[in-house]
This record gives sequence, C-alpha cells and structure tokens, in this order.
Amino acid sequence: MTGERDAARGAAGGDGASGAGDPGDEEGRVRRLDRATVDRIAAGEVVTRPARVVGELVDNALDAGASRIEIAVDGDGTDRIRVADDGRGMARADAARAVERHATSKLAPDGDPVGVDSLGFRGEALAAIAEAARLELVTSPGDGVGTRVAVDGTVPAPGGAEGPDATPSVEVEPAGRARGTTVVVEDLFATRPARRESLGGASAEFARISSLVADYALANPPVAFSLDHDGAATLSTPGTDRTDALLGVYDREAASRSTTVDASADAEGTSVGVSGALAYPSVTRATRDHVRVSVNGRPVRNDRIAAAVREGYGRLLPDGREPVAAVDVSLPPERVDPNVHPAKREVGLRDADAVADAVASVVADALTGADLRRAADVATDLDSALEPVGEGDGSRAGAFADAEPIGVFRDLYVLVESGDELLVIDGHAAHERVNYERLARAFDGDPVPTATLDPPATVSLSTDEAAAARAHADDLAALGFETEPFGGGTRRLRSVPAPFGRTADADAFRDALAALSAADSGTARDARDDLLADLACHPSLKRGDFAALGDGDLRNLLDRLGECDRPYACPHGRPTVLSVDAATFAAGFGRDQ
Repeated sequence: MTGERDAARGAAGGDGASGAGDPGDEEGRVRRLDRATVDRIAAGEVVTRPARVVGELVDNALDAGASRIEIAVDGDGTDRIRVADDGRGMARADAARAVERHATSKLAPDGDPVGVDSLGFRGEALAAIAEAARLELVTSPGDGVGTRVAVDGTVPAPGGAEGPDATPSVEVEPAGRARGTTVVVEDLFATRPARRESLGGASAEFARISSLVADYALANPPVAFSLDHDGAATLSTPGTDRTDALLGVYDREAASRSTTVDASADAEGTSVGVSGALAYPSVTRATRDHVRVSVNGRPVRNDRIAAAVREGYGRLLPDGREPVAAVDVSLPPERVDPNVHPAKREVGLRDADAVADAVASVVADALTGADLRRAADVATDLDSALEPVGEGDGSRAGAFADAEPIGVFRDLYVLVESGDELLVIDGHAAHERVNYERLARAFDGDPVPTATLDPPATVSLSTDEAAAARAHADDLAALGFETEPFGGGTRRLRSVPAPFGRTADADAFRDALAALSAADSGTARDARDDLLADLACHPSLKRGDFAALGDGDLRNLLDRLGECDRPYACPHGRPTVLSVDAATFAAGFGRDQ
C-alpha cells in the first residue's frame, strides 16, 4: 500500500522545491493556478512559525519521491532552517517559477484539491517563505544542469510594491548539485518583529519542529529522516521499516515491545488500509499525544481516528494511561479533502465514522495476536504508602472512624461495615486520594521536598519529549525533578519529589513533562493540579496488590482516607465510596428491617 501511494505521489511532481521538469521543456511542469482555483483553495497565512516552514518543505521533498530528507535547524528556527532531499529536483524554468505565489506542479490550473494525491497542492509555500525570509533553493534533476534561485524577502520589493501579489527580486543562476533539492531559509520574520515576539523560546519552538518531524518519520517509514539542532543530531531513522522508525523516534524499549500492523477492512464498501506500529500496553504515556495518526502518509490531527486506535486497545491499557502508536490510514484520494485547514494538518474524510470503526477493528485484531505479557514489578511499600496524611499519632479519626473493614472483593473493592450501611470502597481510587492530598500539602511548601537518587535513574525520552524536557527544565526542577542530559534522547534523573516514598518512576517523570507541555502558560503552578493527580496514581495500590493486605493495612487505608479533605472522590473525579443501606438488603430479601 505504501509503495503504490508513493508511486502515485511521485507522478504528481513537486510543489516548488521538489518538482522535476524536462530541461528542454520551456513550459515546464510548474504552472500558475487560475483565479477560481486560487479562491477555492485560499489557505490564509501559510508561514506562522518555524515548524510550518519545516512542514511545507518536508511535504515538497516527499512529493518529489525523496528517499532521504535531512533537516538542520539553528536556534528557534528563525536563524536558519535547511532541508535537503534526494528527490527528482527541478529544471531551471520550474525552479524560477516555483517561488511565485500559486504556482504548483501538483494541481491543474483549474483543478480541485479533493482527490489530489500529493501532500502539497496550493503553490503558496515557497512564495510565502520567500516573502518572510531569505530563501535559497539549489536543485537539479540529475542531468548535470543545476539551478540556484535566491529570494530576499527581508528587503523591500523593487518599486516598493506591497500586498499579496508583490514579488521580491529573484536571482536565478547555474549551480552544481546532485539530483535533488536543498532549501535554506534564513532570518525568518526579520521584517515582522511582532511575529518573532509571539514565538516561544528556542527550546519550545524546536520542540514543535521535533514533534512534527517525528510525525513525518513515523508516517513515512521507507524514508530516512535526520534532524539536527545547533549542530547536534537529535533524530535519525534509517528508512527501512516501522519498527526501526519507532526506535529512531522513541527508544529501544518502545521498539522492542511493539507489534506492526498492515491490514485492511471494509468501510461502507471502501477498503481502508491500516498500517503502523503499536507499542504493547506495558509501554504507555499519560496523554494521547503519542497516538500519531496519518492519512495517506500525511500527518494529521484527527481525534476520531486517535480515539479509534485507543478503542482498539480496549481493556488492555491500565487505567488513566494512553498508548504509544503510529497508525497510517490509506484511503482513495477522492475520499479525502486536504483543503480544510491552512496547515493541512486536518483533513475531511468521507464516511469518517466507518473509517474509524475499521481502524479500531484492525488495531484490536493486531493486538489480539501479539504477545502482550508484562513483567510484574510490584513494590507496594505499605509502610510509607499508608503513612498518615496529617500530623498526629495515627489514631482513628475522620469520616470513617466508626467503620470496620470486613474484606476485599475482586482484589480491588474494600468492603466496610459502617452502622446500618455496607460501604464499598474502590481501593485504588481511595489510595489515589490519600496520595494526592499528601503531595498537595508537600508541594504547597517552598521548596518542594526532594529525594536524591543514588545512583541516578536513566530515562529514555522520545525526541519531542527530550526537547520539551529542555524547554521546561526550570519547572521540572521546581516540582522536584532534577535531570541532566545523558547522550541522545536520554536524561539522567538525579532527584524526585520526596512525598512518593518510593524509588524513581520514569512514567511519573514523563507525566510531569506531559502536564507541563500541555499547560497554557507553561508554568509549574498552572499545571500543578493535573500534574499532582497523575503523580498520585503511580505509588497507589492497584488491583493485584490488595491480596497482600491484612486487616491492619485495610484499617490504615480507611483511616488515611477519612483524614482527607475530600475523601469521597479520587483526584480525577471518580467516586471512592459507594453505600448500600440495611433497608435495601431487607427489601431485596423480603424481610422486615
């Protein structure tokens, strides 16, 4: 399926930076769209941040049939971005025309973007980039005739022309290059200070770029991707298969504990191809950010398909955890409308619900046949886990002072007699509440209590997680996580928040990282509530732990829950306690009270 799609896409030629043309053909393949088509596909502002530049240039390289794409970024991307590929390249006439607005080889002048099988089609990207930066394009179709095109959008156009039809001066000259195209973009937004000031810091902007390149690498595993930041390699995939792509983006654990899928299912009479890599349920994250979805090789944000992937995992996932998966959906081009979002990161799908059902079915079938055994590593550490929340000698107090535990049902639910009621307590939810309030009290102080790890723990991060860790290093430290780089995407964890009462937990660190990345303001305080709720889950007792608890342990858990400010709900909002009164039993058995 991937090979057929790549062949079709290759026939479409390139959009500006990637289309090959016949050197002897004066007309060339890059043509200006007519006004009606321009109006139909008008995308608004194409270049809003450095990641958009990278995405547009990678689209061009893939459309040109590249087997290798090299990306290098300096600083936050406004200083310099370089994207080089080994695709078909362009003839001189096409290269010169490619930097004109609404000039493309991928859509007929009067064409409709619905049904286009290329990633690019609007003919806006290179022109928009050239108007906001210095752009140099060097390309060759591999016949010994290379071309250099230079456009400087940081100086006014000749004659002071302004507006969307203004074109900066263009230099075109011969140049030497092997088959393919290299685009260098420098001084992005140099003449747009407001746009530059709206960007995040260098680490935050590069994190966006890193995540985007990872999406492309996982969506197009036969293509080798490399990403450098300030001269250091941060991502590399070999262009072989999906497992190797998963290894390049994540780590050996994710790659070795995963299965691949390549199957099809029917959706309203249409065959839907589903291919990808699915990490086992023992490899999870706190958020759905690591469910990466693409349609016909185009990375997209599609909540319906992402939810379908999650649905395919079903009950295999632990509570509150999300999978690591990269899934590409292959559909006939006429069933996909890529012209619904300026960044082309959203697409319209015909029979979207049927497509999602097909994805869920294929994922479920793939996981059913996989070896999903997990190695048990349970350390309940009951003494520290059930310490009193507040000060005092631990004597009975609070909401459950007069209640008595009488047993455990299904190795999770604690049965408690309390006056005329039978209380059923979700043991995990109750322990989460205890840990949450203990953490909240500790985190309210300044500084946060921490425990030094000796030896330090080593944590492997994906490329975008590593970029986020650099961006939020200060906030992580404020929360009690002290880390340092340890080669590639690996970080060494030197300290953790002390309230855990346990050794380091890599998932807890990843959850903290995800919460900080998702915070609107990017500060520890703004992210704290969600973060503490996630962190409280890790040291909490789970199904399978309760068989080891004696009466004294159950009593301690009940006392600690009774001391909480809000004992009747876990930090995620689920109830901790259900009650059945004696009258209900009497009525059910036909007895008088």
